[in-house]
This record gives sequence, structure tokens and C-alpha cells, in this order.
Amino acid sequence: MRKTLAAAVTLSLLVVPAFAKPKNAVVVPIKTSTGEDAGTATFSPSKKGVHIKLDLKNLPVGDHGVHIHAKPLCDAPDFKTAGGHFNPTDKQHGFQNPMGHHAGDLPTNVTIGEGRVGQATFNVDYLSMDPTASNSILANGGTSIVIHEKADDMKTDPSGNSGNRIACGVISSPTP
Repeated sequence: MRKTLAAAVTLSLLVVPAFAKPKNAVVVPIKTSTGEDAGTATFSPSKKGVHIKLDLKNLPVGDHGVHIHAKPLCDAPDFKTAGGHFNPTDKQHGFQNPMGHHAGDLPTNVTIGEGRVGQATFNVDYLSMDPTASNSILANGGTSIVIHEKADDMKTDPSGNSGNRIACGVISSPTP
């Protein structure tokens, strides 16, 4: 009996870290314009920038542009309070734009499948979680993550023809 209990405790200590959120991660709940749960975005500092993991749900099937917006606001129904794309370097929109891309641009669209769910992971070297850095998603009260109704064409300024904002979450430093 003691060996079984000891084995169970040991196994639980090994399994729990696998499900724990990464160190210094910021988990952002995302809501649709009607307040429905649209999933989460998890931001974690990495050696070369920021690791972003999206777990999305309750969104329309298809490809959607996802961007980091300048203001830490997500007032429904249109989420326009989030402002424009996060752009501390004053560049144009899109990875295919010869003028460079906004810091709020992510490298690919997110595909939502038939079950109205989708996942994506990005490792970006042009964002930071250091609140003192000019490219920090946490500086000045934070930013927001916005899901758009259509795919981003990755070149048209200012938003890649990605359409209306359909879901949003505020990215801010965790409170201690």
C-alpha cells in the first residue's frame, strides 16, 4: 500500500509540471463581440523574444488574421478601442510588404476548423515582454490581441484586408 501511494505521489509530481503554465507566462482570455468565450492566448518570454500559443474556439470556420493592437482595451461589439496595430517602429503592414511589418503582425493566419476551433504557435523575435523595452507588449499598461473576420493578405496597409474585429483579449502584466 505504501509503495503504491509513493508511486502515485511521484507520478503526480512528474505530470503536474507538464500541465503548468510556462514561467512568467501571461494567459489572456479572448471574448467574441457577444461576450462568448473564444479561447486563450498565452504569451511567454523566450530567449529571442516572445512565444505565443493560441487556443481558439467558438469562431467562424476559415482563415483569420490575428494581430497585436496598440491599446489594452477590448470594448465590444467592434473592439475599435484596441486601436491600430502595435507599431512602435512605424512600419507598414504585413510580412510581404517591402517597407517592413508592424510589430503587431503575426507571421501567418490562424485556421479555424469545422469544430469552430483552432490552434497556432508563434515564436517572434520582434516583440518583448520586458516592460521597459520599446517593443514590449506589456509597456504602458499593455496591448491587446485581436482576431479578424477574414484572412490577412500579409501586405496591404494598414491591416491586410482582414476585415472586422470579431474577438479580442487584453494583454497586461499579471498582478502580483
